[in-house]
Amino acid sequence: MARTKAKVVENLCVACGTCVDVCPVNAINILKGMFARVDDNKCVGCGKCERVCPASVIDMIEKESVS
Repeated sequence: MARTKAKVVENLCVACGTCVDVCPVNAINILKGMFARVDDNKCVGCGKCERVCPASVIDMIEKESVS
C-alpha cells in the first residue's frame, strides 16, 4: 500500500487538466473548471501528477496511518 498521496494546493491550481490526463487510476478531477481535486480513496501515490504539474501545485504527502 502506498504511503503517500497527492494533494493539490487548490487556490494556486490553474485547472489545466494535465494531472487528470496522467493519473493511472482516475483519482483526479477538475472541479467547477477552477481547480483539481484528488480522491484520497483512489490515489495510489505514484507521483505522476506531481511530476507533470506545470504550476507545481501538487505535493506528495504522507498518508495518515489507520489504527
